[in-house]
Amino acid sequence: MDSSKHKPPGGQGVAGELRGDRLPGGRDPASWHSRFGRFLASAAEKAGDRLGPNPTLILLLAAGVIIAVVLTAAFAGVYDAVTEGDGVAELDHPMLAYAKTLRSPGVDLLATAYTDLGGTVGMPILAVLATVTLAWHRRSWTPVILIPAAALGSLLMTVSGKPFFGRSRPALSDAVPPYEHSASFPSGHALNSIVIAGIVAYLIILRLRSRRGQYLTIAAAGCFALLMGLSRVFLGHHWFTDVLAAWALGAAWLAVVITAHRMYLTVRHRTPH
Repeated sequence: MDSSKHKPPGGQGVAGELRGDRLPGGRDPASWHSRFGRFLASAAEKAGDRLGPNPTLILLLAAGVIIAVVLTAAFAGVYDAVTEGDGVAELDHPMLAYAKTLRSPGVDLLATAYTDLGGTVGMPILAVLATVTLAWHRRSWTPVILIPAAALGSLLMTVSGKPFFGRSRPALSDAVPPYEHSASFPSGHALNSIVIAGIVAYLIILRLRSRRGQYLTIAAAGCFALLMGLSRVFLGHHWFTDVLAAWALGAAWLAVVITAHRMYLTVRHRTPH
């Protein structure tokens, strides 16, 4: 049997990353077209010359985590202004009221089981399985660095955001048990799901050559995060604006992690050994 049929496009290990990782449309993720992008790539290359590619990636992600915490604090101010001036906050009570009309014992059970996938037990298990599978398939340390770093950043954003606001969740009389009692902003389930699903989808589509497969992967990750956030509103565990804020923060942090990986690939192309 020809084992080459079972190898990912581009091969495995570092050589596979240099040859095989491609963004949708076949674009090289190590290429930079904007002036700011070229500036970041140049800085990463200088760090790579001194530290090496993998330590540079870790350094970039560590800096990204600091950015994530600062971003949460900055976003919190915008969020506070929006909720105080109503705005999208006017959706909170109507969305909860509509969700209550859709409930039934069977649907509540399904929604609870699904939301548990994004909880403190389900999401780490999914993240570990994805990390091990991708690391083995790619024969690379990149997923081992990238996925936990993405998860750590989203966790810090959640942990730093909740005590900063201390926003109360919907009343327990409007929620489906089991009840939760931590602060409502931001929704950790929504934030973590978009980050973990997003980074896993990103690593997968880099090796997919089928445009259809790439779009289906992106759609699957998007649906996972979308339904996770909506399940929190349906169950009365979060206000809708908590979920909106979590999606926005998660997308921003995901962009930071992907940018760090692209800079890592730039360093790898320059110093492949």
